[in-house]
Amino acid sequence: MQLHYTQETVPAAGSAVGVAPGVRWLRMPLPFALDHVNLWLLEDGDAWAAVDTGIALDPVKDAWRTVLAEHSLSRQIVTHFHPDHLGLAAWLEQETGARLWMTQGEYATAQLVKHQIAGYGIAAMADLFRRHGLDAERIAALEKRGNAYGRAVPEIPATFRRLFDGEEFAVGPRRWRVIAGYGHSAEHASLYCEEMGVLISGDMLLPRISTNVSAFAAAPEADALGSFLASIDRFAALPTDTLVLPSHGKPFRGLHERIAQLHAHHEERCGVLLNACAKTPQSAAELLPVLFERDIADVHQAMFALGESIAHLIYLEQARAMTRVVDHGIIRFVNIH
Repeated sequence: MQLHYTQETVPAAGSAVGVAPGVRWLRMPLPFALDHVNLWLLEDGDAWAAVDTGIALDPVKDAWRTVLAEHSLSRQIVTHFHPDHLGLAAWLEQETGARLWMTQGEYATAQLVKHQIAGYGIAAMADLFRRHGLDAERIAALEKRGNAYGRAVPEIPATFRRLFDGEEFAVGPRRWRVIAGYGHSAEHASLYCEEMGVLISGDMLLPRISTNVSAFAAAPEADALGSFLASIDRFAALPTDTLVLPSHGKPFRGLHERIAQLHAHHEERCGVLLNACAKTPQSAAELLPVLFERDIADVHQAMFALGESIAHLIYLEQARAMTRVVDHGIIRFVNIH
């Protein structure tokens, strides 16, 4: 089945649009080039379970107040720790009493990044990027930016209900199964309802853009891209006509086609890197213009782009297609074939 959107009109901030029986779509603003995040409401008896919360900004709170005037919340199910998904969880809990449901990997990572512990802080990230060749000017900009995560997630609920991979739980009359994914974040929770054929994919499967897959300073040699590709292959077991509800973009069908497209995309990008490193070792920073055919203007984009460049190089290194060379503390990679 070819990928196609099931709804062309997107909901305005503060409105809820039905996309399946007992499932409503919310769309909240983001202050980035990626300017929105999708949230979902699942009918839960006389109330609604929210899937993800949006970033901690006043316009998002205002949109939520409009939604909450007609939808009381029973719980919050958060797919992963990123600010556009977890940012307002504490505020929503205070406003509504709705408790946080999340995997332990995501909850723990949120706390580590929020409190800048060990390899999860800005200093560790700056050191990782420096070793992969990022210039002093952009390193300084990253350090000056400081703990942007802490500002976007000003508070995290003190307790949570832990979700497990493969776990099934009821929301109203329907059951949802957790499908854990790795590579984009520590233990991302997608949700699948077999009865309706609906997958809330979170950030693991997006219809138009490729999910960011980045190296993390705390585990600098982990194969994030390999983990991501193995994770999206788990969705291949779902029916081809599954309705996919992504965190960015519009609801779509054609998940098998999208999985194939993502594999092809990353294979093509890896080929570009192999060609660029055929004769001369290159650092992840030196390869940014090769991997990304656009200007990486601001520090926010540079952080994600360099993390993704490192992830692709480690993937190729672990596939024994590249080897690393360290010279004066800078890590570079060269094609060994």
